[in-house]
Amino acid sequence: MNLSYILNRVARAYPDASAITSYDGRLTYGELERQVAQIAGQLRGRHGLSPGDRVGIAMTNCAAFFPCLFGAWRAGLVAVPINAKLHPREMAWILENAGAKLAILTAELAASVSEAADVAWPTVIATDEANYARLLQGDGAALLPGEPGDPAWLFYTSGTTGRPKGAVLTHRNLLFCSHAYCADINPAGPGTTMVHAAPLSHGAGIYGLAHLIKGGNNVIYKGFDTSQVLMALQTYQNISVFAAPTMVTRLLADENCGATDTNGLSAIIYGGAPMYLADLKAGLEKLGPRFYGLYGQGESPMTITGLPQAMHADMDHPRYEARLMSVGVARTGVAFKVVDEAGREVPAGEIGEVITKSDCVMDGYWKNPEANEKALRDGWLWTGDLGSVDEDGFLTLKDRSKDMIISGGTNIYPREIEEVLLTHAAVRECAVIGAPHPDWGEEVVAFVVRQTGGSEEAGVPDANELDQLCLSRIARFKRPKCYRFVADLPKNNYGKILKTALRDEVG
Repeated sequence: MNLSYILNRVARAYPDASAITSYDGRLTYGELERQVAQIAGQLRGRHGLSPGDRVGIAMTNCAAFFPCLFGAWRAGLVAVPINAKLHPREMAWILENAGAKLAILTAELAASVSEAADVAWPTVIATDEANYARLLQGDGAALLPGEPGDPAWLFYTSGTTGRPKGAVLTHRNLLFCSHAYCADINPAGPGTTMVHAAPLSHGAGIYGLAHLIKGGNNVIYKGFDTSQVLMALQTYQNISVFAAPTMVTRLLADENCGATDTNGLSAIIYGGAPMYLADLKAGLEKLGPRFYGLYGQGESPMTITGLPQAMHADMDHPRYEARLMSVGVARTGVAFKVVDEAGREVPAGEIGEVITKSDCVMDGYWKNPEANEKALRDGWLWTGDLGSVDEDGFLTLKDRSKDMIISGGTNIYPREIEEVLLTHAAVRECAVIGAPHPDWGEEVVAFVVRQTGGSEEAGVPDANELDQLCLSRIARFKRPKCYRFVADLPKNNYGKILKTALRDEVG
């Protein structure tokens, strides 16, 4: 069933309840439903879009995000939310790959489109322009109940080839994820609050759905500010906060954390990167057992395993610390196992690849049959993550079979950075890895081999020059924080670069 159909039901039941409370506006459920219907009507009518067409949504966190998202669904369209931190060229590539006919952008992002004037863009609507105001006109579109298997969200996640892959998430996938949230984390509904300080284009937005289809309030901040989060704890009740581990550590470091009344806090949901044991213990001491650890992927959004609040509180368990360092047990309605290369389940304690099956698993990658063949086998999603499971069913992640770097809760893939660096005429070879960082989890380090004739004295190339190259092609957060110029890269007998050896060099 189309999620906009469920929102309509909630809006009729709770028309005056707060749906969205943001720095740039507040919407009741009645007002949200009206805007959703109007946007859907304009997308279908004025802009001539048909069911199944794709609509890009590139926005910094703001009140307009959810009306546009549900408006696209009400019109029978497929939403393509895009990380606002991406470079305009990266955004343009995603829109082109998705075949988007229209994109709705916040004003500052729309202004940056000119930076990529030489690439193809669909029709762009900026949220502070008259075109957006016209989206909120008219009587609105009638409901389209739709089918549970209809595509709803193209979730673009970077791939090892350097180009993002669009995971096709259906209405069934998103509804299952929302129900799993309510079953395992917090039973969303009237009187509950979801605080959004992480980007709505990714996990935060997906968890917002659980509250919107149950009648909860979504409090939206433009970015993460510890004082705002602590103030929310004084203002609202039954609060859930989704945060990357780095955000949690920043919150704990705030001098007012621990002194602030936290009776309104129900759950701090952390995921996207490892949470250090010391930080987690400090959080439990300051905020109590309100933490929920999750493991998921864009291909099975936010929903593979979880470590509930009760397990964070069970300090008397003989394997308490080992459990804290795990990513928990299978979520409600989810199956997972750890297997060898042939798909055979390995014994408890042995390392293998994590695979999972549920109604949360994506329908497949958008226009990428080769990737589908590798990732989806006999109904199971092969995650690419390596881990082990103990006899009690607790999963501990060990490593990643892909070379993904997780910095500040954001996934960064070395290949796309390497491809940019290799466009420099003076770069012969390069390898990008993640190095441990006390605050961000990992930071990006690039090992660079100069072309014959290049030299440090001549500065061909130097770190600043490579930095500027990266900033011209990819998002700022992806660029290397450190460049190491070396004579050669370590390789095995087959000529493959030994990134393990490079990681050993940086600690």
